[in-house]
Amino acid sequence: MLKKILTNCYNSAARLNEKNILSLLEKNANAKLVDLGCDDGKWTIQIAKTIGSSKIYGIEIVNKRIEQAKKRGIKVKKADLNMKLPFGGDFFDVVHANQVIEHLYDTDNFVSEIYRILKPGGYAIISTENLSSWHNIFALIFGWQPFSMTNFTSKGSIGNPFSLWRGRKSIASQLDSWQHMRLFAYRGLKELFEQHSFSMEKIITAGYYPLPASFAAIDTRHGHFISIKVRKNK
Repeated sequence: MLKKILTNCYNSAARLNEKNILSLLEKNANAKLVDLGCDDGKWTIQIAKTIGSSKIYGIEIVNKRIEQAKKRGIKVKKADLNMKLPFGGDFFDVVHANQVIEHLYDTDNFVSEIYRILKPGGYAIISTENLSSWHNIFALIFGWQPFSMTNFTSKGSIGNPFSLWRGRKSIASQLDSWQHMRLFAYRGLKELFEQHSFSMEKIITAGYYPLPASFAAIDTRHGHFISIKVRKNK
């Protein structure tokens, strides 16, 4: 019963998080967009349509996903997001990365590369799971892995009996790039980007277990998914 409730909470939070991301985008038909970790490109196309742009680029590391994204008209390059990105400086108007930064081991490089490839005045939207969400905090009180930190191994979900993926073969057990490496709390994510010279414009969270996902708007620091909008100063 509890697992079903948590599954419903997760799905509701994920849907609201996508709406939050779309709400942070700015209309600009001339914008160059890059989606870091674009997967099969389906969500990337939705972002591009919201912006109104047809200049769509992506970075992905899984070959099958690259081919799927290319079929959707995205200019995809294969690259490791822990390394230097294969673009020149001051190239993009918009950088997007949803549920990506927690999979990387070199987050300093990732953030500095986002700053480098953005044009002055350009912005980035980054979304990730919040280590300081209430359901993660309560898991720690019980001596369990936080829900957002159960896929640290290719052997499957560990350390939390109510993990949504416990006892199921997740994609993280097949692809190393889908394992979580680093998790950020609300303040940590904010300060990481500020220390890399970004200006913080807005922070939204989604998901507030077991209450409706929209309750995160009341207590932003403890929502499940964090979405931030940061800008490179002109």
